[in-house]
Amino acid sequence: MDQSYRNMKAHASFDLDKYEPMSVVYQLRGSILRRLREGREVLPEIDGRAETKADVIRALLSGAHPYLVSEEGTGKTRLARSLTGLLPAIPVIAGCPYHDDPKWPRDLLCPRCAASSDPVKDFGIDFVPGSKRFSRIQGNEYTNEAKLLGLKDIQAIAHGKSPQDPEVFTGTGVFKANRGILFVDEMPAIRTKVQVLFHPILEEKKAILEEYNWEHPLDLILVATGNPKGFSHVNEIPRPLLDRLEMIYMELPEEVVEQEIVLKETFRVGRKSGDFSEIEDVVYPSMEEIERTAAAPWWIMEIVTRSVRYSRTCPYVENKASIRATNRSLEHTYASVELENGKAANLRHAYYGLRLALRGRLEPRADIVDFDDPQKAVRTTDSLVADFMWNVIEDIKNDWTFLNGIDWQKLGQELASAVASGIVAKPRLPDGALFNYPALGKAIDTLYKAAPDRINAELISDSERRLYRGEDGLLREESNYSAFETLANVAIHKSAFDAAKAGNLFVAQKYKN
Repeated sequence: MDQSYRNMKAHASFDLDKYEPMSVVYQLRGSILRRLREGREVLPEIDGRAETKADVIRALLSGAHPYLVSEEGTGKTRLARSLTGLLPAIPVIAGCPYHDDPKWPRDLLCPRCAASSDPVKDFGIDFVPGSKRFSRIQGNEYTNEAKLLGLKDIQAIAHGKSPQDPEVFTGTGVFKANRGILFVDEMPAIRTKVQVLFHPILEEKKAILEEYNWEHPLDLILVATGNPKGFSHVNEIPRPLLDRLEMIYMELPEEVVEQEIVLKETFRVGRKSGDFSEIEDVVYPSMEEIERTAAAPWWIMEIVTRSVRYSRTCPYVENKASIRATNRSLEHTYASVELENGKAANLRHAYYGLRLALRGRLEPRADIVDFDDPQKAVRTTDSLVADFMWNVIEDIKNDWTFLNGIDWQKLGQELASAVASGIVAKPRLPDGALFNYPALGKAIDTLYKAAPDRINAELISDSERRLYRGEDGLLREESNYSAFETLANVAIHKSAFDAAKAGNLFVAQKYKN
C-alpha cells in the first residue's frame, strides 16, 4: 500500500456503509457551487486572468473539458493543477493502480480488483487526497499509445501470463487519471493518430484496448493545453476531438498582477514550496446541492439555438458548428447564471455561453484572422458570436409576430426612461416597477404568454416551470430583466430605442471587418 496516500482524518471519519460514489464532474460542480454560494474565490491560487478563470468555471459547471490556449509561460499548468484544490479525498481499494472505488460494481473494476470476490476485504481501503488525483501527459513527438494508455508488463509475461491477458497490461497516463484530472500539456504536439485515442475517453468515458479485447470505464475530467493556431503547432487537433473540448484563451496577467506573482514566488529561505492545499475530509456534495436551479426563459433558449444555426451560414465562417455546440452553448449559459449566483439567464449570459462553446468549434475565414496576434484572433471569434446574436435579433423583429400589437415608439420611450431611472441597475426588475411603464409591462407580459407556443413544456426544467407559473419572486424579477434586455435589443433593430441609451444592458453588435 502506498503510505503517501494515507489520510488519517478521512480514515477515522469514513463510514463505508453510508458512503456513495460520486463522479468527478459532480464533485467539481459541488465544490465550485459551494464556494460561489459562500462568496469565496473558486481558484485563489491563480492571480488575475478573471475572464479565463470564469470560462474554466463555466466549463466545469457544465461538465465539459477545458482546452487552455495561449503562448508559453502564462500559467496554464498551474491553473490545471490548481483544480485539484476543488477535489476532496476519495476512498480507493488499497493498492489499486487505477483508484477503483470500494463500492463500484465488478464491471467497473480493474482486472486485479475484479479477480477478488471481496476486494475490500482482501486489500482494504486507502484514501487519495485531491492533490494526488492528477495525472500529467506531456505532449511531444515521442508521446505514443504507451504513454497515453499503457504497456505490457514483461515480468508478468516472463512468469507465464499471456500477452493478451488484461492483467499483463500496466496503465499509464489516462488510467492514472481515473477518478481525477487528466492534464494533457501541449496536445497539438502529439501526433494526430495518437490524439484520436482521446476520442472514446471523452465520448464514451472509457479506454478501449483492442489488443486485449478489453474496455475499461474511466471517470475523469480532461484539461488540455496548446499554443494558438499558427504558433508552434506540430499537428492539428482532429475536429471530432476539438468538438469535445471548450477552447479558453489564457492571456498574460496585467503588469501589476505579474509583479505580485513574481514577489509571491521569489525564492526565500524558509518559504514552503507551493503545493496546493488538500481537502482531507471525504466530503461530497449532496445531489440537491449540485442540482441545476438556473432557468433559461424561452426567448434566451431560442436566441442561443438560432445563433448557433446562424453561425453555419455566416459568410465569415469556414468550418461549421455541430449540434454539440448548441447543447454546450445552452449549458454554458446556465453555468454563467450559476457563476453569478443568479436564477434566470439574460442575453449577456447567452453571449458568454455561446462564446465559450463556439471558440473552438468554428473557424473564421483566414483573411479575417490575425495569426500573429493570438489574443486578437480570439477576439475576432468573440465578435462573430455577437454578430450571430445581432443577426438573430434582426430576424426576430419580424418573426415574433405576436409582438405586432406593441406600440414600439412608446415602448422605446419607456425603455429609455426606465434605464435612466436606474430600475434596471441590477439584473432584476420587480413586477411593481412596471406600473409606471404600461407599454413595457404589456410587452413583457406578451413574452410570457407566448411561452406555450415557443417551448415544449414537457422538456423544460422545474425552475422554468416555476418561472412560468410565477412561483418564485426573485426568479421572476431576473426573468423580467432578461425580457427587458431582449426587448431593448429588438427595439434598437426597430429604430425605436437608441443603443447609446442602453446603459449597462447587453447589446448585440454587428461584426465589422
